[in-house]
Amino acid sequence: MLVFFIVVVSLLVSQARSMDWPAVLAALKAFPVQPLALAAALAAASLALYSCFDLLGRRYTGHTLGSTTVMSVTFVSYVFNLNLGSLVGGALFRFRLYSRLGLANGVIARIMTFSLLTNWMGYLLLAGLVFGSVPPTLPDNWAITSFHLRLIGGLLVGLAALYLALCGLFNRRSFSVRGHSINLPSARMAALQMVMGAANWMLMSGIIFVLLQQSVSFPTVVSVLLLASIASVVAHIPAGLGVLEAVFVALLSSQLAAPVVVAALVAYRVVYYLAPLGVAVAGYAVMEARADKLAISSNSSGI
Repeated sequence: MLVFFIVVVSLLVSQARSMDWPAVLAALKAFPVQPLALAAALAAASLALYSCFDLLGRRYTGHTLGSTTVMSVTFVSYVFNLNLGSLVGGALFRFRLYSRLGLANGVIARIMTFSLLTNWMGYLLLAGLVFGSVPPTLPDNWAITSFHLRLIGGLLVGLAALYLALCGLFNRRSFSVRGHSINLPSARMAALQMVMGAANWMLMSGIIFVLLQQSVSFPTVVSVLLLASIASVVAHIPAGLGVLEAVFVALLSSQLAAPVVVAALVAYRVVYYLAPLGVAVAGYAVMEARADKLAISSNSSGI
């Protein structure tokens, strides 16, 4: 536990040193109070919604940890995922906390996979609908055009529909692929995954839309965020530092000045990444200290 905590602290210190804190403070001072307050409320709603993703995983796996405990683990893992990358947050923290709470590694892996599937199935559905109907105007020097995005949108909707069909049409829900057991959820749960995942992406877009003070249309903000998120995943940079800003500036340069876009995104990082990180660090410390007691009480009550 001590070694693990030292690693976490070192990662946080490294991340803090790379942050341009004067720029963060300057951007926040330039914002009116009302948009910041609304953005913070949307951020809280998004984090609360994402914290429910592992409740679907609990239903899927059948474990008996309590709802508050599950949501706390998901919140801590997600916030560290945002700030330090998916390997540290999405995987390492989930395995650490869930194993301390008494879950087997196989169950933890299935929970984590189901949560990721919820997030990305929501992405497929929302991106498919947005790219197919209102794709953003791309720079001339990009390799793809809006027409290509429409084609990609149709493909993404098709993949989401295929997943829903597989979950709804097959009577047999358990398959074995190279010795690995795959259990499909029900069509109802698959649909709930898509709705929850898409709703969370829309809440995240809403934060940026508010911080841009509604200077561009909401569908445009959604489409640009979805493109930027894929770029951040491909770049493998923790928190997508620089990637998110570069994509937004490139795609919104015809509508807004670059400093305005960057200031909004700095504020977005503060309300959605940095402020929740303080809560997550404190929550992680409490859960480590009370893990054994939480495991006993959760498994006995099943609440």
